[in-house]
Amino acid sequence: MTQPSWDQLGGPLSGAEFRAASDAIVANIEQVIEGKTATVRLALAVLLAEGHLLIEDVPGVGKTKLAKAMARSIDCSVRRIQFTPDLLPSDVTGVSVYNQETHDFEFKPGAVFANLVVGDEINRASPKTQSALLESMEERQVTVDGTTYELQTPFMVIATQNPIEMEGTYPLPEAQRDRFTARIAMGYPDPGAELAMLDVHGTRDPIVALKPVSDAATVRRLIATVREVHVADAVKQYAVNLVTATREAPDLRLGASPRSTLQLLRTARAVAALEGRDYVLPDDLQSLAVPVMAHRIIPTADAQLARRTTDAIIADIVHRLPLPHERQRSPYDTRPPSSDGRAQYDPRRG
Repeated sequence: MTQPSWDQLGGPLSGAEFRAASDAIVANIEQVIEGKTATVRLALAVLLAEGHLLIEDVPGVGKTKLAKAMARSIDCSVRRIQFTPDLLPSDVTGVSVYNQETHDFEFKPGAVFANLVVGDEINRASPKTQSALLESMEERQVTVDGTTYELQTPFMVIATQNPIEMEGTYPLPEAQRDRFTARIAMGYPDPGAELAMLDVHGTRDPIVALKPVSDAATVRRLIATVREVHVADAVKQYAVNLVTATREAPDLRLGASPRSTLQLLRTARAVAALEGRDYVLPDDLQSLAVPVMAHRIIPTADAQLARRTTDAIIADIVHRLPLPHERQRSPYDTRPPSSDGRAQYDPRRG
């Protein structure tokens, strides 16, 4: 399957249009998710980077709420899959059914044929069913009985899982985890946000009243805008250095894949656009290193015995790796250089 063309995506939006559309989606989701602005913006960045999101946290912190709130904020096709041990691959991809009237087989699309697919408790399904998502997540297509069906644009899988209750679950294989652009944790809200939550959620579920503030056509144009964000050669090299460092780290027996390099850069473009920039900073890569790479690596036995988490290992690599020495100016940046003659990426970051 070829990537969607510019005509299919639509033309890029202006800076003001992009900001208005993205801020509206974030504000709408925050009517349901209290005090998690950074998490909501990262989830939106994954959508605009044409990626997939894995939300992993303990029960009751709003994993499914976030997924459903994002789906309801965009007026496009949405399907929800409750992953259970008896779920079949055909329930996800679809199945060919014999039609007695036409005397031929007729394809019945499965739940994956939607713009946003919400997979709840994905690790409760069998590995055979989990693998039904592999082709759709990577190639944006589904093959059933030798026939390939293309999926719509945008297409995003938002999956949730509980890392605490492991009874009756099937951990996601590395090949599947690597297809998720980012893994995030909701975390507990601060006391103020939890108090506000009691007022909002105490008498009704706000997600029921949530109305769409965007549509699939607008999201496609947001994606087209993100694709135009400039990345300097020095920043690309820094991304490669970050990923290469995971393959050489003594605490890891499996480093990040080349796919993670691509998704790190794509998500950095989306984050830069959401912050009102048309160029990527090394800071963007640093802030995304943990959510984009930590779920793709495997620590050594010694690191596990020392209780070194993958998040901590990635954070240590980011801390130790030097930043690009020569910061290249974006071709869109018309501001004069700083007093020492070097271009500054952003006036807010001395």
